[in-house]
Amino acid sequence: MCDEAKLKIWAAKAVTRRQFGVLAGAAAVAACGPSDVIYGDILTEEGKPVSAVEAVTFETSDGTMDATFVSQLDGAHPGVILWPDIAGLRNAKVEMAHRLAGEGYSVLILNPYYRDVAGEQFADFADFIGNDGFDKVGPWRSQLNADAIGRDAIAAATWLDAQDTVDTERGIGTQGYCMGGPFAIWSAAAVPDRIKAAASFHGGGLVRADDPLSPHRVLDRTDASFLIAVAQDDDAAAPEVKGAFAEAAELAGRNAKVDVYAGDHGWTVPDSPSYAAPAAELAYADLLTLYGANL
Repeated sequence: MCDEAKLKIWAAKAVTRRQFGVLAGAAAVAACGPSDVIYGDILTEEGKPVSAVEAVTFETSDGTMDATFVSQLDGAHPGVILWPDIAGLRNAKVEMAHRLAGEGYSVLILNPYYRDVAGEQFADFADFIGNDGFDKVGPWRSQLNADAIGRDAIAAATWLDAQDTVDTERGIGTQGYCMGGPFAIWSAAAVPDRIKAAASFHGGGLVRADDPLSPHRVLDRTDASFLIAVAQDDDAAAPEVKGAFAEAAELAGRNAKVDVYAGDHGWTVPDSPSYAAPAAELAYADLLTLYGANL
């Protein structure tokens, strides 16, 4: 689902970014370490809190999942399940969730590796590579098949619906990055009565030739609309994938926007050396359009 050679190139770039103290993304996330607001409030210019972040846990069929919940302090809003990329829970994802919460959503960032470890394991992609990330996450990631993700999604949606800041009269959205892209599709298939929109950003493994539970083969189990945001280099390597997914969505009667964006794999994530602001902003606008029309 993730290209190891590509991430090693990213890591070399990320080290350079760290050395010069570069801040990336609209939220200006520091690549060199965790933020002091990761479990606190985001303040307006007047010093008033508008959204809060809290560490939460809840039970799944497979154990106790830990997650980070970002919500506005007032009112109830549509819930969103956010699946991170291979580097997992970290500050960059919290900052992304803060921005989305500011648009009027209550965002739950899941730890996909909770069966083995809790909390942040890598500060960023450079940390991931520098600490043998692929070797470390390999056993954790091997458990994350369609059935496991479906069980997790059911538990996450149930938890969201029990929160005062979640509007249960409106649908839930889900979005995933890199390895999380397929997770968003599987989540929509697992909770069709609640998940009404799903987005994959530079997702890997959306079309798997020999897998009956390939994401493109479960679209008929969903009741959601989709945004499939494809990286330009991923498309160059496998140009047939976008067409196969679009065709599957049409056959399943599901609305799907499948587009290639002017960014390489990882372009939407602020702590990625491949972060490309113009393309990331376009993808973010498309996400808001998806959620606005379906949640």
